[in-house]
Amino acid sequence: MERRWGILLMAYGGPNSLDEVEPYYTHILRGRKPSAEMLHELMERYRAIGGKSPINDITFAQAQLLQERLNTRPPSLVPRPVSVYVGMKHWHPYIAEAIERMASDGVTEAVGIILAPHYSRRSVAEYIGYATEALERLGNPIRFRFVESWATHPLLVRCFAEKVRKAWAQFDEAERDKVQLLFTAHSLPQRILEWNDPYPDELRRTCEAVAQTVGVSDWLFAYQSASGTDWLGPDILEVLDELAGQGHRYVLVAPIGFLCDHLEVLYDIDIEATEKAQKLGIKLRRIEMPNTDPLLIGALADIAQKAMSGVEDGFRLARKAA
Repeated sequence: MERRWGILLMAYGGPNSLDEVEPYYTHILRGRKPSAEMLHELMERYRAIGGKSPINDITFAQAQLLQERLNTRPPSLVPRPVSVYVGMKHWHPYIAEAIERMASDGVTEAVGIILAPHYSRRSVAEYIGYATEALERLGNPIRFRFVESWATHPLLVRCFAEKVRKAWAQFDEAERDKVQLLFTAHSLPQRILEWNDPYPDELRRTCEAVAQTVGVSDWLFAYQSASGTDWLGPDILEVLDELAGQGHRYVLVAPIGFLCDHLEVLYDIDIEATEKAQKLGIKLRRIEMPNTDPLLIGALADIAQKAMSGVEDGFRLARKAA
């Protein structure tokens, strides 16, 4: 049988309209419908950022750019043709739908890349689990190699570093030496620490690499977007309180746990954290997200190309692949 390669980009997914918020939320809750209060709160958040999540459009744009990048590389490095697919964890096309399409297209070998560079059993492992279950239902027609971590890939670090430099330059010249750099990432339940989950360490390594590249030694880290009280902290809003109490008036937020604009960036930082900062007398700015930045696409292309050859360089493959 002729070998045909495919790349599967996996992302969280989001509603394309307010009408899709309820079924989207229901899927996140594993089939349990949200209460009227929970649904209203989430819908208001999406309404505040324009009535939809941009994550789906951005992910498909990333996939298109990645496919173009891979298919311009020499055939000796990247087999032809290679197609890039998108599978979402919580919205269409679901990961299972994407894998079904890959199988029907005749894909026999594939690399799965989660658009979340930091491994955790509560995040990346779940994506791989969804994909593995879908493959098993189909009789394992595709041999997958899953990338489980790329927290310090050089091009990813460089991409974030350039975003930090650009945002720092937007402060007035007299303010720049007073700016506090604050990295953030999505919080997870504290019980992951009982599993010796590497998530906090992977986040720290990304922060250290980006800060070193920028040349900043004084930086802080906070979690954001927690869904409960027993989640990892400190929370960004608490840290802003502490910074204000210490006399800080300028903060640059770098959400290194995310790769594109979506609710946790456009609402949790741009609206909620910004309003908090304003009340505290803090000027808060946020870096641009990588979105379709050529450096991010370059990182994905490098990972895909090397993973197809089974070479781990700047990333880590899952030990158990389907």
